[in-house]
Amino acid sequence: MSLPPAVSSRRALHRRTIQVESYEREDGLWDLEARLTDIKHYDFGRSDGSTHLSGRPVHDMSLRITINADFSIVAACAAYDGAPYDHHCKAIEPAYAGLVGLNLLKGFSQQVRTRFGRDAGCTHMSELTAVLPTVAIQTMTYRRPPQDDQGGTVKPFQLDGCHALSTQGEVVRQYYPRWYVGHETPTTVSFS
Repeated sequence: MSLPPAVSSRRALHRRTIQVESYEREDGLWDLEARLTDIKHYDFGRSDGSTHLSGRPVHDMSLRITINADFSIVAACAAYDGAPYDHHCKAIEPAYAGLVGLNLLKGFSQQVRTRFGRDAGCTHMSELTAVLPTVAIQTMTYRRPPQDDQGGTVKPFQLDGCHALSTQGEVVRQYYPRWYVGHETPTTVSFS
């Protein structure tokens, strides 16, 4: 279902796009490549006196991480194809190799804030890291054997991960009955 139509006429000002692709490598590792672009829909003056033209990226940056089967980052590199302060922004690229050693599923967001917060990193590049844990999980789902809901002893990882997959909800009652902990709705009897 799409959003309802806007209630007022309007003009576009800004578009941020985040795109992530994941790849299985021949060496048994996985690459996640994330890209963030910011585009303004109007011309604006820059501090150096030039004009930034509508439709040209203000930010265009990419991050590649390589992970192992345990979701630990074993390689990382950042690149800027567009940045508002050119080489000043790009100077932080090598710092993002500092992601190596972090695990996407063990306090990742907090560790990124600690290592790359404020002037130790780039706000936009650090924002881009926020999507990596869930993309990594989606990347690895093909490796999981089919869930034996009726006889399995380990609760499927996705249960209680969002409101639709609450173990108290209808989806779990219907598709994962072994793990359902909700209560049956009593049948209502009407005396007319």
